[in-house]
Amino acid sequence: MNMSIQARVTSSCDIFCNVIDNFGDIGVCWRLARQLANEHGLSVRLWVDDPGSFSKLCPGADISLDTQRCRDVEVCRWSKPFPDVHPAGLVIEAFACKLPQRYIEAMAAQARKPVWINLEYLSAEDWVEGCHGLPSPHPTLPLTKYFFFPGFTKQTGGLLLESDLLARRDAFQSDAGQQRAFWQSIGMKIPVAETLKISLFAYENAALDGLFGVWASGTQPVLCLVPEGRILPQVGRYFGDAAPCTGNDYARGNLQVRVLPFVEQERYDELLWACDVNFVRGEDTFVRAQWAGKPFIWQVYPQQDAVHLKKLAAFLALYSGPLGKSACGAVQGLWQAWNTESGAGQAWPAFMAERGELDRHAQHWARQLAENNLALNLLDFSREIGRMRAFEIEGQ
Repeated sequence: MNMSIQARVTSSCDIFCNVIDNFGDIGVCWRLARQLANEHGLSVRLWVDDPGSFSKLCPGADISLDTQRCRDVEVCRWSKPFPDVHPAGLVIEAFACKLPQRYIEAMAAQARKPVWINLEYLSAEDWVEGCHGLPSPHPTLPLTKYFFFPGFTKQTGGLLLESDLLARRDAFQSDAGQQRAFWQSIGMKIPVAETLKISLFAYENAALDGLFGVWASGTQPVLCLVPEGRILPQVGRYFGDAAPCTGNDYARGNLQVRVLPFVEQERYDELLWACDVNFVRGEDTFVRAQWAGKPFIWQVYPQQDAVHLKKLAAFLALYSGPLGKSACGAVQGLWQAWNTESGAGQAWPAFMAERGELDRHAQHWARQLAENNLALNLLDFSREIGRMRAFEIEGQ
């Protein structure tokens, strides 16, 4: 077998990211790039067309540079015209972002073709299992692209999970010193034991006022931590502030809200671990909330014709299926209310009444998902393609 093919496939990687909206695409790509470089020793180039968005996730980045090294990853500006570069052995086209034609032609010109993978969006829909791993030959060039779908079952590519993440989570949650340091880092003392701690990272949502109203009028103190983002203007309007900003504190009844600066990826995990319930959005934070092992509410990225609600229903069927009837109904009720932007406040008490079961389920769910690691699966898949090509070459 030609071992040089396998070595080339597993030693270098180009990841292409076209930032469409928000930070979901670049968040996933940046996390994958770091994991492939730091845990698996690959030489990784991350090509991104919006360095400004990237710099929010990696504050040390210099957006004026075309090429820089960040956390052992070479971060490159995806510019037009695209530079003349030698393709990596593993090429990841994130979310069908359409590689530069010049780069595609360079791949086709290689005697040993790179393994070309289209890393797709995350979904729990049934059709994903049947499409995962399928080849797509290029119509005119001697290249084949493979579809790689993240997912929640063994028949998919799994989820991104750093090798030490769950151990770090458990250490944080059992160490009062680490928790104290986190709260101090956002300018607060550790909340008293009876306080319900909630993180709220969301798109605009008309159901927010009703949810805030229930928290404010309830008997339990609620501390809501809101990272800077699209929902911040609504938070300000609820409290009569036309210009809400980082560091602001608001209070009404039993509700206290603290606005946090945009949280970089490493710190965001600590925010999830420190809270009792987490509201998340999109894809990257959705996955991180599951690793946190806490009850959470997911806001799907809104799409035309309510396509996103099908994605929500598919995941809810998997996630809430093992729950008892009452807890299952409470999860589905709140998630659907939040995503249809109506009635989240009315659905909240039923959700909280099931918190004990939801806590246990969240922890079990995280352990179950941890058995299917996306980065490991991606590398195994690329090596298998390399082995098949080696056999084909030897057979010629």
